[in-house]
Amino acid sequence: MDFRPAGRAALLATFDSLPQVVAFRTGLAEARLRGLTEVVSGARTLLLRFDPATTDATRLRSALERVAPATDADAASAADPLVIPVVYDGEDLDQVTALTGMDRDRLIAWHTGQLWTSAFCGFAPGFSYLTGTEPSLDLPRRSASRTAVPSGAVALAGEFSAVYPRVSPGGWQLIGRTDVPMWSLDHEPPARAPAGTRVRFVDAGAA
Repeated sequence: MDFRPAGRAALLATFDSLPQVVAFRTGLAEARLRGLTEVVSGARTLLLRFDPATTDATRLRSALERVAPATDADAASAADPLVIPVVYDGEDLDQVTALTGMDRDRLIAWHTGQLWTSAFCGFAPGFSYLTGTEPSLDLPRRSASRTAVPSGAVALAGEFSAVYPRVSPGGWQLIGRTDVPMWSLDHEPPARAPAGTRVRFVDAGAA
């Protein structure tokens, strides 16, 4: 972990891997450091904004170096994840089972049987890149992107899962759909799963 100044009121923390970012951010939420006002997640970085009237870069860095990253056990014991019911009938479901060697039931069990965490948001408002507690399937994107992926489509690509918050182009593998809105100006914050949010998918078609 490397800390560098980012202007007069922020530090940029750089990590070797995305799991390190997620674990540190989760531990940071528990630490509740004095003067820390905002944390912005990236794939390998955290931008840490602070209030200069309350703390400074030196004191904040010292406090950050004492933060204990969260473990998978910490994540599993956390209460009240965002629950997203999914109908697993995506257009690419058969393609995904062929790529992974799993049948549909096993793939659904893999997707629903782990706790996901929003690592960072990007691409579109409300599009959360979710990382899981189980080993990644590391799925390739589609060879040709769709011009219009439906809102609510549940998808996989690389090490991530995601829910498309609105109709948009996209090249991820579609495995299902949900009615849970991932972006709404009627909510605060508008993104349903901002970085750090824990998510659990459930099979809406299960008996």
